[in-house]
Amino acid sequence: MKRLAIVGSADLGQLIAYHAVNDGHYAVTGFFDDFLQQGTMVNGIPILGKVGDAEKNFNAGEFDELMIGIGYKHFESRKKIFEKLAAGIPIGKIIHSSCYVDSSCNIGNGVFILPGCILDRNVTIGENVLLNTGCLVAHDSSVNAHTFLSPGVTVAGFVNIGSCCNIGINTTIIDNIRIADETQTGGGTVVIHNIDAPGLYVGNPARLIR
Repeated sequence: MKRLAIVGSADLGQLIAYHAVNDGHYAVTGFFDDFLQQGTMVNGIPILGKVGDAEKNFNAGEFDELMIGIGYKHFESRKKIFEKLAAGIPIGKIIHSSCYVDSSCNIGNGVFILPGCILDRNVTIGENVLLNTGCLVAHDSSVNAHTFLSPGVTVAGFVNIGSCCNIGINTTIIDNIRIADETQTGGGTVVIHNIDAPGLYVGNPARLIR
C-alpha cells in the first residue's frame, strides 16, 4: 500500500487521513503543517515538518504521494501550495468506494471525492477538487481546479464550474450553465443563468449579494 502525506492537519487534513485509511486507499505517514511543531501527534498521526519540508522528505523516501488538506477559506494558499509541490512530488487522489464514477470520467490528481457521490458519463474533475458527501454531477459537466462542492450539490448536464469556486450545500445548477472562477454560492441556491463574475450568490434564482 502506498504511503500518503498530507499538507495541513486541521479538519480537512484529518478527514483525508480518515478516509485514506478506513477506505483502504493509503497508509498515512504524517502531516506537514506550518503551525505545529514537528513530532506533535494529531489523532495519532505525526507532524513531519513544515510545508517547505515536504519535497525534502519525499526525496528521502518518507512517503509516496501527497494531498492538500487546506480548506475553502484559503483558496489562494491551497492553489499556490498545490502547484508548487506538484512540480516535484506525485499527487494522490481518493475516490470513496461508495461513489459511482463512470469509466468515461476524467479525474485529476489531488481530487478528494467523499462518500455517496455520483459522476455520470464524460464528467471532468480538475486537479485538487473536493466533492463533499452526496454530490451529483451529470453527464458532460466539468468542475475546474481547486473548486469545492459542498454536501448535496446537484449539477445538471453540460455545466462548467470554474476554478477556486465554493459551491454551497444543496446548491442546484441547471443544465448548460457556466460559472465564473472564484464564485461562491450559499446553501440551497438555484442557478438558472450563467454566472459571469465572481462573488457570493444566494437564493432561487441565484442573485449576487456581494
